[in-house]
Amino acid sequence: MSFYLITSIPACDSSETPVQYNRDYLKGVVDDYLVALVAHDPGSLLLASRVKYTENTATIPIGDGLWVGASEAPTTFKIYAIDTVSGQVGFYGLMKENNNPVILALRLKVENGKIREIEHVVARNIPERAMVNLVTPRSGFLQPVPPSERVSREEMLRIADSYFESIEHCNGDLAPFADDCERHENGIQTTTNKAPDPDSFGPSEWEQFRLAMAKIDALGCRDQMNCGILSYITMVQPRRLLIVDEELGLVYGFPMFVHRGDVRKLKITGVPGVDSVPRPVDPCNLQAGEIFKIRDGEIHEIEANGFLLPYLSKSGWED
Repeated sequence: MSFYLITSIPACDSSETPVQYNRDYLKGVVDDYLVALVAHDPGSLLLASRVKYTENTATIPIGDGLWVGASEAPTTFKIYAIDTVSGQVGFYGLMKENNNPVILALRLKVENGKIREIEHVVARNIPERAMVNLVTPRSGFLQPVPPSERVSREEMLRIADSYFESIEHCNGDLAPFADDCERHENGIQTTTNKAPDPDSFGPSEWEQFRLAMAKIDALGCRDQMNCGILSYITMVQPRRLLIVDEELGLVYGFPMFVHRGDVRKLKITGVPGVDSVPRPVDPCNLQAGEIFKIRDGEIHEIEANGFLLPYLSKSGWED
């Protein structure tokens, strides 16, 4: 387990007035930030005098954390979520740290032409099998939503929040999942996978567990939620849905998944041949960076990364 230095951050200047920025400007802020990150040169950025920076929920000095080992900027796997209303921009991409692949979920908040807030969620130790899904983003994350298929900012936030409601209540009907909804977590596709061939699994207990999970991972987002596989998650708080990109139909948040550790076996319904699966999760939290693609009022794509923390850890942004 890593330990981080916690530093205090002064309050924001009340004299600064929010300014609205256009999409190209905010995308440029991210691109400049990534260049500076790999160059290990935070001094090249326009930073507010009281900038706050967290990485994996710890408040640390600019130049520490990923700034130390960043060795290659994102190349082909890059997703931008740009919110011109709030002056925030989110980025989700694959880069390298000490020549090893990491997934960076990044949030920047700009005020008066300077970066006021920086948030990193860095997923390290990416499994090899995930790399095939981290070459280029799914097209849905890059394509604008036609005006006729857009919904309001408020409705986009409500839809994204309903995803967490469906988790807490193990009820996939609480969220408007599209039939083609597909979720990736740390690069691994966790829904709508190809249905498994039972004959390819052996009779051992471990092989039968693998078969059960393959059947569950073949379900769509709604059916998988209804089957009970996520019932080990006690709650999702705080949810921190912060960035709304109306043009691309993206909602970007930094939710905290809380696991009390009191559920050791999951009751599974609606999956032929699977009544239960073991899930021995000890008390912990999982901090995530998560993007939802919303089109015509439905969730079509979900991309998330995350890492584990001690139980009831804070996000670093409670203030």
